[in-house]
Amino acid sequence: MRQVQIERNTTETQITVQLNLDGTGIYNIQTGCGFFDHMLEQLSRHSLIDLTIQATGDLHIDAHHLVEDTGIVLGKALLEALADKTGINRYGSACIPMDEALTRCVLDLSGRTAFVWHVKFPTEKVGDIDTEVFKEFFAAVADNLKAAIHIENLYGDNSHHIAESCFKAFARALRHAVEIDPKAANITPSTKGAL
Repeated sequence: MRQVQIERNTTETQITVQLNLDGTGIYNIQTGCGFFDHMLEQLSRHSLIDLTIQATGDLHIDAHHLVEDTGIVLGKALLEALADKTGINRYGSACIPMDEALTRCVLDLSGRTAFVWHVKFPTEKVGDIDTEVFKEFFAAVADNLKAAIHIENLYGDNSHHIAESCFKAFARALRHAVEIDPKAANITPSTKGAL
């Protein structure tokens, strides 16, 4: 059963993430930040990972700590749920449009952290959230999942669409990477024999 629950409590944020890698994309997301909730809902639905996130934090300052710390906890939860990674596809990629915006995500659940972000937003905010925090979210996921994650927005004019295409591309790439390969269900996908 590839299911876990992780909690992290600091003076800035209190976060609980519960997930099931073999779910159907059922979600219950409550962070106090509407647009971020919307992005995490997209992540769950398009990855088919059941995801429950309860997060509170110092939103009276801004959303930075909440968004980054949610990425930390989500990355840790994904890593724990993957266990020794036997049988997974390991790699995933997706190129996803959101209206006029197009974003590509390529990832490797290698056990080594690398993060590449080629995304520029035309505005500093989407709703009440600073667009710069999305980079911090994905960087935190990559660091704690111990994965190589490359996200590149190829083009787009609308910040909402660009952000959403990033989350959907990551979700679809992640969906493929964590799935069990029926041709190699008992094999670790590495010549090293471990990831």
